[in-house]
Amino acid sequence: MSALSRPAPRPGYPAQLLAVSRRALAQLLRTPSHSRRAEAARKLARHSLWLSAAGAALVIVLMVAFDQTEIQLMPARGTPSLWPIRILTDFGKDEYLLIALGAALVVLALVAAGLHGTRRALLLGLGTRLQFVFLSIAVSAFVAEILKYVIGRGRPFVGGKPNPFNFVPFEGSGAYASLPSGHAVAAFALAFAVSALWPRLRVFMFTYAIVILLTRLVLVAHHPSDVVAGALVGMVGAMAVRYWFAARRLGFAIRADGTIVPLPGAVSGRLKRVAHGASAP
Repeated sequence: MSALSRPAPRPGYPAQLLAVSRRALAQLLRTPSHSRRAEAARKLARHSLWLSAAGAALVIVLMVAFDQTEIQLMPARGTPSLWPIRILTDFGKDEYLLIALGAALVVLALVAAGLHGTRRALLLGLGTRLQFVFLSIAVSAFVAEILKYVIGRGRPFVGGKPNPFNFVPFEGSGAYASLPSGHAVAAFALAFAVSALWPRLRVFMFTYAIVILLTRLVLVAHHPSDVVAGALVGMVGAMAVRYWFAARRLGFAIRADGTIVPLPGAVSGRLKRVAHGASAP
C-alpha cells in the first residue's frame, strides 16, 4: 500500500481527552450567535427586574414584621433530636453540589474521550447540560458570597438576642453571613436549572428547594428573609446563565418572542436527538 493511500493514524486517548476539554471550554466562551438573543435579553431583563422588585419587597416585609417572631418559635439551636434535619440540610450545600457535578463532568469527559461518533455526541450533549447546571449554582453562589460580605447581617441570636437588624457590613465572618442564605441560593439555582432543562421535574425540584429552605429555618441558621433572598439570588443567577447558554445555541432554543426553551435531552428518553449536537438549530 502506498504512503498516499495509508489511513491517517487516529489521535491517542490523551489527545482525544484534550480535544474534548477544549471543546467544552470553547463552546462556553464563543461569541453569541443566536439571531433572537436580543429578544431573549430583553425578556430576561424584564423578568429579572420584576422578580427582584417583588423579592426585595417581600424581604423587607419579613425583616420588619416576621423574622424575630419566627426564629423565637423554632427549637433551640443544637437540639439533639434535630439530627435528621442537619443531615438533610447538607443536600443544599453549594460545595457538595458543585463537587458532585464537577466529578460527573470529569467522568463524562474521561468516558467521551474514548468514544466516537454518535456515542460521543450523546455524552457531549449531556455534558453541555451538566455545565449549565454547574455554572448556574457556581455563578449564583459567587454573587451570594459578595452580598454576604457587603451586607454583613448577623445570624439569629448573634449578639445574644434575636435581633433581625444586626448588621455589620464588610465584617466577613460566618456569624455575619446570614443574608442571603447560601443553601437557599444553591437549592433554588439547582431547582431552576434542572427544571429549565427537564420541565417534568419542576415539581420535584422546587419541592426539594423548599425543603432545604425550611431546614435552614428549623436549625435557626437563618431568618425567613434570608432564605427568601437566597431563593431570589439563585433563580435570577440561573436565569442569567440560561441566557448565556441560549445565546450561544447551547442546550436551549429561543423562540420568536424571546422565550428560552430546552432542546430535547437524555432524560426525555429521546437520546438520539442529542446526537445532532447540543446546539440549537
